[in-house]
Amino acid sequence: MQFLNPIWFFALAALSIPVIIHLWNVRPGKTRKVGSISLITEASKSSSHSLKLLDILLLILRCLLLALLAMLLASPVWQKVALTQKVKGWLLVPKENFKEIYQKFKPVVDSLNKAGYEFHYFNRGFAKNDLKKLLTDTTIKDTAAKANYWSIIRALDSKVSSAMPLYVFTPNGMNYYKGSKPQVNLNLRWQTYTAADSVSKWIASASLTNSGSIKVTVGNSNPAGTSYSNQILQNDGSGDMSVSTQNGQPSVSLKGANSIAVDTSATRIAIYTDKYAVDAGYLKAALFAAVNFSGRKAVVKQYSSSLQIPGEQTWLFWLSEKPVSSSAKNSNHIFKYEAGKVIDVHTWIEPGQIALAKSINPKKNEEAIWKDGFGKPVLGLAGNTYHFYSHFNPLWNELVWSDAFPKMILKLIEKDVVQPAQYDKRVLSNTQIQPNKVTENKTISSAKSTERIALSHYFWLLLIAMFIAERILAHKTKTISNG
Repeated sequence: MQFLNPIWFFALAALSIPVIIHLWNVRPGKTRKVGSISLITEASKSSSHSLKLLDILLLILRCLLLALLAMLLASPVWQKVALTQKVKGWLLVPKENFKEIYQKFKPVVDSLNKAGYEFHYFNRGFAKNDLKKLLTDTTIKDTAAKANYWSIIRALDSKVSSAMPLYVFTPNGMNYYKGSKPQVNLNLRWQTYTAADSVSKWIASASLTNSGSIKVTVGNSNPAGTSYSNQILQNDGSGDMSVSTQNGQPSVSLKGANSIAVDTSATRIAIYTDKYAVDAGYLKAALFAAVNFSGRKAVVKQYSSSLQIPGEQTWLFWLSEKPVSSSAKNSNHIFKYEAGKVIDVHTWIEPGQIALAKSINPKKNEEAIWKDGFGKPVLGLAGNTYHFYSHFNPLWNELVWSDAFPKMILKLIEKDVVQPAQYDKRVLSNTQIQPNKVTENKTISSAKSTERIALSHYFWLLLIAMFIAERILAHKTKTISNG
């Protein structure tokens, strides 16, 4: 038995309290009734005092109560020890990929099993199993895994000894390794492989164009990386794609892959300005270039009165320093000029390192979309509003002359393509996968594996039983002394 917080043993000093109480406990004399005191002569008065422990059993119970309380606060645990001298090491395989991994590493797995290595699943809990029985079980089928192997290897580091040989076999797909690379103190040999279905193709998005055709973005992923390509389809589809309509909603399907509904909505973009007509001209040109490149159905209009702006715009570019009107605030996204003191600067706008000559001090607690050379936001995002601390004007910056301007606007207004995890076939190299090796003194012995079992609930039960016994004995002692 061990104690996790032994500092509480200083509380044992409280054992002196019941001893002192018992020593000072002077029992009063008893009154006896007599018929007459006429024949009793007066004796000289004398008194004596002696320290004497009374009610020894009650004293012991009270001392035990205090001792049990101190031990309970010290967090008692039982160290369960299991000898593992006969186990040469562990062989770990993810349960979801068992059959494929065994086919890939059959000679190595068989030799390790023959040499006496225990088979464990490379999953949370590291359940032990009989490899021979698993190989004869015809009902086992591989399934899609959603594990984070780096997280599992951290859990393994806290469970087994650093001297225990471990052989781990897993796929090397990037979607299995999330977060930072772990640092472990393990005797680890981690081997990986590229899964059989190492190529995928899927429809990432589909939208209607101004000409009435359908623009489809197709994703292709393989171990080297992921790429996207755009295709323009007519209503009957083309190649390995087909177009169907159900209840007026068109959808595009790819043979052997997913089907996706066509986005028939139009991107509605409004530009408002009161005195920055030159700025609006530069912005409108960039927006038209971005919209034409994307191919998505879109409507771009400029307004000089906020009352003319239709409601529920996809984007509102408010090129004015006055507050956005209440009638225009229901736009999905708002891009507005910020008012404030104009400062002359000599830096650039990231991305692109575009020269920046004038800016306004940005607000705090905003997500920086575009930054200057000092890391301050040039375009900050708060909620659905983008705060621009410069202007679309050559006197403020060279953004409007840059080839990157339409690209930056396109990235701003276009929805990001999200890659589903099941289509991500990118892989990591073995060097990228291997955790960082650290050397530290681990409490787990090389010849033993240990498990801590909390004993607090047993001490609580013992403490309650001891308290009840002390109360019963104290009550009996009081009754006897009063009798």
